[in-house]
Amino acid sequence: MNDAPLKLPEVRWQDPARLTAGLESHQRLDLATHTRVHATVRPWGREGLLALAEAVRLAGRGGAGFPFARKARATLAAADRTGMPPVVVVNGAEGEPASAKDKMLLARAPHLVLDGACLAAAAFGAEEIVIGVAAGSPGELSVPAALAERELPCPARTVCLPERFVSGESGALIRGVNGLPAVPAPLKSRAAGGGTGGVRQRPTLLSNAETWAQLAIAARLGPDAYAAVGTADEPGTVLLTVNRPGAGPLVAEVPAGTRLGPVLDACGLRPGAGVLVGGYHGAWLHPSDAAGASLSRAGLAALGGTLGAGAIVALPDDTCPLGEIAQVAAWLAAESAGQCGPCKRGLPAAAEALAVLVTGAAEPEVLENARRALGAAQAGGACSHPDGTARFVLTALDVFSEDLDAHLFGPGCGRPVRGVLPLPPARGARLEVDWSRCTGHGLCAVVAPDVIRLGPHGYPVSTTIPVAPWQEHGARRAVNQCPALAVRLRRRA
Repeated sequence: MNDAPLKLPEVRWQDPARLTAGLESHQRLDLATHTRVHATVRPWGREGLLALAEAVRLAGRGGAGFPFARKARATLAAADRTGMPPVVVVNGAEGEPASAKDKMLLARAPHLVLDGACLAAAAFGAEEIVIGVAAGSPGELSVPAALAERELPCPARTVCLPERFVSGESGALIRGVNGLPAVPAPLKSRAAGGGTGGVRQRPTLLSNAETWAQLAIAARLGPDAYAAVGTADEPGTVLLTVNRPGAGPLVAEVPAGTRLGPVLDACGLRPGAGVLVGGYHGAWLHPSDAAGASLSRAGLAALGGTLGAGAIVALPDDTCPLGEIAQVAAWLAAESAGQCGPCKRGLPAAAEALAVLVTGAAEPEVLENARRALGAAQAGGACSHPDGTARFVLTALDVFSEDLDAHLFGPGCGRPVRGVLPLPPARGARLEVDWSRCTGHGLCAVVAPDVIRLGPHGYPVSTTIPVAPWQEHGARRAVNQCPALAVRLRRRA
């Protein structure tokens, strides 16, 4: 399937091109092309591969930034203790709308990702390699084709997961591989230790697609050459997804520590009203801080940001920041698994408060209620989704404080909501309230408290309410039991 037409982001790089090598002239690197572009990688033993990962300070590129070698040692310790061989898992289930780097790798350079996974599988005596991809993504075709081309150290398979935000969470991915719903586990359990947290209860070494590709590059170059670019603490390159209004996303490979300003310039962008770094679980930077920000975990953390999954969005001056944030907050609330209090109550309450603030009809306590709901969501959820969502919204309220004041105390900012922050097409169901029928019985909020909330006069606070999959049972009960037949559930394609 080399050079097959695929809907993929444009790729750019700042020398040296490592993960993106060869993509300037090839749509996709099949095994023969991959072998010509990248030198043959030699096998590494168990201790040698661990030492290499430690020497290059390889950390996860999916968001958390956990040290790869530490995770691998924990997996191997569990394998030695239980006598069960480990399973190697590639997390390519990228449900983040603002991120496309892992999709790009699996679609265009799948053998580089598989090189890293196969190195670890051979060195650590893995029982199986599992590659998780989003259903309908280019990787669904590209990865099986790549597996069929090469020799493997153990059996390997591809697992397709629903394209939802939480499907990319490590626990959700493993549950999906195990045949369970692809949502985070109600109780946290480390995959490295096996048991309920692992694939088929085996000790499981899981990293995202870029991490495995970086391991393959490090194995080819060795620690000294790998560290020729980047920073002392974070050597090598990083992949970024730079989102451009009115155009598709662009995946850029740059040395770690590169300043954000020149990257935006190269992509034809300016910091505008503010810059989101780290995607929808990331943080907003003020434009005065963004240009000089160092694109590394340490550099962004010093400014209150996070590298996360490497997704970047510069918000133009001609869109309403608060309206953009409210749309994403509502989507994030609907994308939750609905398994804990922060996701069931905190995130929807904050999203509703933001929607009211956008209209300019909110009292100051609405803002305080939103901040309180998000503050309570932090560190209180079953997974990282409430924490990441709270960081995204709370940093936005700080960076766009002038716009917030304009909506709260004045006529609003006067700008339309252009939809610059990328979101997938609306899907699922929506609950609608017919005001001509609604008489304020309030029964709907009793039978479906996670979907419908009542205002001070006993009526629902919104006439159109997005319904998450986990809320559909309650939504149907509200429709069936409404005495005035004022509530309807409409499905969207």
